[in-house]
Amino acid sequence: MSGIDYYPQMISHVITTKKDTLQVYSPYDAKCIAKVETANAAVVEQALQNAHKLFSDRTSWLSVVQRIEVFKRVLVLMKNQFECLAKQASAEGGKPLLDSRIEMSRCIDSMRLCMESLRTQHAEPPTMGINTASQHRAVIMKKEPIGVVVSVSAFNHPLNLIAHQVGPAIAAGCPVIVKPSGDTPLSCLSLVRLFHEAGLAKEWCQWIMPETKELSESLVTDERVGFFSFIGSARVGWSLRSKLAKGTRCSLEHGGVAPVIMAEDADLDLAIPQLLKGAFYHAGQVCVSVQRLFVHESIVDDVVSQLTDGAKKLVVGDPLSEQTEVGPLIRASELQRVESWVQEAVDAGAILKCGGHRISHQCYAPTVLYHPPIDAKVSKSEIFGPVVCIYPFKHVDDAIAQANALDVAFQASVYSQNLDRGFYISERLNASAVMLNDHTAFRVDWMPFAGLGQAGLGVGGIPHTMHDMQIDKMTVIFSRELS
Repeated sequence: MSGIDYYPQMISHVITTKKDTLQVYSPYDAKCIAKVETANAAVVEQALQNAHKLFSDRTSWLSVVQRIEVFKRVLVLMKNQFECLAKQASAEGGKPLLDSRIEMSRCIDSMRLCMESLRTQHAEPPTMGINTASQHRAVIMKKEPIGVVVSVSAFNHPLNLIAHQVGPAIAAGCPVIVKPSGDTPLSCLSLVRLFHEAGLAKEWCQWIMPETKELSESLVTDERVGFFSFIGSARVGWSLRSKLAKGTRCSLEHGGVAPVIMAEDADLDLAIPQLLKGAFYHAGQVCVSVQRLFVHESIVDDVVSQLTDGAKKLVVGDPLSEQTEVGPLIRASELQRVESWVQEAVDAGAILKCGGHRISHQCYAPTVLYHPPIDAKVSKSEIFGPVVCIYPFKHVDDAIAQANALDVAFQASVYSQNLDRGFYISERLNASAVMLNDHTAFRVDWMPFAGLGQAGLGVGGIPHTMHDMQIDKMTVIFSRELS
């Protein structure tokens, strides 16, 4: 890797035999900020061999004590290099530096959670001695790693997504091979190398960037893989899941089209700042970003006015500037797609309240659309851009029905100062989590995080991911001296 000044220690060889290189571009000004080596078929095979050999030899497994010590050391290293890692993530991913620092703090906390979960997790043994068949028996339960983990990650949280995929695997005792997004490989590589610097053997945590999609697929679908962790598009995730080897477990995290329902008594002083953050954080490139806002007709004019005024005031530009609140989209093709979706909605009758145009350097102005058609792309598909849609409603059951009308469900939110009304709506929303008087993108790293329907499979969150990457092994003891 070469070309980036924020973390000069990272400038060196990536895996093994050099085959080709991937150029990493700043999404803000399209300048090449680094080059990383890609892996050919031989390198992919070697990575699988390394991981499989470790897992197959139980004498090489790391004890819980050893794993905890690695996390202790890596936490120190991460804290010492906090600002470098935050700037690197901002440079390659386009997230404003203010938010990248928050992500870096979460990344550190996620690693700490991995260590703390090792200290507190346990398996519940079944009860024995309660009938004739189970007499004279006792049970010992222990956690064991599920096997080789292959993680494929996304670009939008280049630090904390890696923490949620690699950290639990190492904590669970699984050898892990991680393939980051080709848009944001530098943060992943940095974190992997910090684990190596903390004393973890390189074979336990391997960074890899296959040179073709076919090689990536062969890595994921190899019979030596015990668990596949995927964060990305539904199309790719479900396709890969259908090709997994027999016995490979998996988790898939895709995206939603997050709905918000605002009752007539919603507290706008509370709601508007939260909704601005939830809709335009990281230019809307978040899987639970506020996208569909259903507002009671008695307050919809005020919501449209205040949200529009707030969106216009957001500072858009260079993600490395301390003043920037909204950065660029990750690729020029994404900018073009968002533009076309918004234009389609406007052509079909949506009222453009603000935004709706590109700004230099792959930035798109924060956009508020009023009452787009329900069959427009912005109403039924995840836009993954800085666009929020507002729909008026008269009867709350109509808003609930429209919120539930899609084949994806993830997180949702409700704004009401009446708890009974809030619970009424929450109970009827199709969602894995409902935020009452908060935006849809709220998350802490120990809570369950799961898409429903086509939005995902399995449950994310540090302790939940660790659980999926382990098995509960039972030893049954017979002794006549046991009652």
